[in-house]
Amino acid sequence: MPLRAPSEAVRRFQSWRFGLFVHWGPYSGAARHEWVKYRERLTDEQYRPYVDHFDADLYAPQAWAELARQAGMRYGVLTTKHHDGFCLWDSDLTDYKVTKTPHGKDAVGPFAEAFRAAGLGVGFYHSLIDWHHPDFTVDSHHPQRDDAGARAANAGRDMGRYAEYLHGQVQELLTRYGDVDIMWFDFSYPDKDIYEQPITDGKGRRDWQSEQLVETVRTLQPHILLNDRLNLPGSADFTTAEQFQPAGPVMVDGRPVVWEGCQTLNGSWGYDRDNLDDKPADLLVRMLVDSVSKDGNLLLNVGPNARGEIDPRAVRTLREIGGWMRLHSAAIHDAGPSAHRPPDGCRYTQRGDRLYLHLFSWPMKHVRLPGLAGKVRYARFLNDHSEVRRTEPEQAHEGNALTLELPIRRPDVAVPVVELFLHEP
Repeated sequence: MPLRAPSEAVRRFQSWRFGLFVHWGPYSGAARHEWVKYRERLTDEQYRPYVDHFDADLYAPQAWAELARQAGMRYGVLTTKHHDGFCLWDSDLTDYKVTKTPHGKDAVGPFAEAFRAAGLGVGFYHSLIDWHHPDFTVDSHHPQRDDAGARAANAGRDMGRYAEYLHGQVQELLTRYGDVDIMWFDFSYPDKDIYEQPITDGKGRRDWQSEQLVETVRTLQPHILLNDRLNLPGSADFTTAEQFQPAGPVMVDGRPVVWEGCQTLNGSWGYDRDNLDDKPADLLVRMLVDSVSKDGNLLLNVGPNARGEIDPRAVRTLREIGGWMRLHSAAIHDAGPSAHRPPDGCRYTQRGDRLYLHLFSWPMKHVRLPGLAGKVRYARFLNDHSEVRRTEPEQAHEGNALTLELPIRRPDVAVPVVELFLHEP
């Protein structure tokens, strides 16, 4: 049984470049971060009101899919189950699920159908952690980590039984909803410092029985892509960079790997009503460009509210990104890094014989492109296809740099892009 997905599935994933991450569940009712149960050390009983009142009467995944498509995204990943253990589908293995709430309907199936209908790839996030399951042992990442007697109760818990439950739910997800493009597991913490806490009772591949889990996934859906959070070396099709921008192409054991950065709009994955620390659209566009220039994808998160709607501020931000992508998607979709070295304050992406110069800072009238003298047959702004005039060096000592003549006023877009037609790719 192969540990990795076929190369064509990986290439398709890389061609997408931009996706929508959706964190949604009962914690949306608390509206103060998806880790609210952990942060506030809530018991199951204290958390129960958010489950009992989960009534997503405005849930319209078609609207989510259309918003993603208009933003220039090519795939979506939904949290089928987060760390709280609540399931967004009608699992046969638990009553802790969406069909036992006032909403009363499966939420995963409509998501998958809506995103496929919009021509978008479908991914499922699934937490390896489960703070609700009676066999999941209390550790330093558990809401009841400080409760009197909580650790002693572990004597009656069995992680082997929990692993059977975990595997059974993954089987449900991969047999009920058609072809799934991505299985996004989260996360392992095997006996190491994480989140600045000493973990002496972490969990990893032995607890999840990761080898068997990967075999199950590959058997059911051979073309699916797996991320790198199962603590099983050699099983990941892509590496995840969470809430940071890598300094360069991501390397593992000295070799470049397929990677995806996952980022929030405001620092919270789930709906956080009073968090107004939103990243501006132009910053997010630069993050997207920077990721592609380093051969990565960007998975940008939204946290819908408890009624199933995406926050108006998030909608505005995605629409602003979509306005830029409508004009510049050629520099993102199917594009990747370039062997050419960009000038300071710029990034290159490339697609065949098209080299795209992304101007993060606007220079005074001229920008010099090292090594491109004699290699460009035409240059234009991507937003309006207006020509950008260029000057070839007259003497060899000028560094073989091509000079572009830019207007004083920058194009009114988040990041101006010059499309350079090369003589050869």
